[in-house]
Amino acid sequence: MKNHIAEERAKREWSQAALAERLGVSRQTVISIERGRFDPSLPLAFRLAGVFGCRIEELFEPGD
Repeated sequence: MKNHIAEERAKREWSQAALAERLGVSRQTVISIERGRFDPSLPLAFRLAGVFGCRIEELFEPGD
């Protein structure tokens, strides 16, 4: 699954650690999601959308 987490984070000039703190997860989790190694749970995807003020569909795209 492709995502736009890194782009959205960069727009806000947040570090991976700052995003992780807002989400209540580890920095390693943020890194894994951004690199596409880990697909977040639905509750975490909703939290991501919430901190960025957008819909889940704007953050994630179906992958190959």
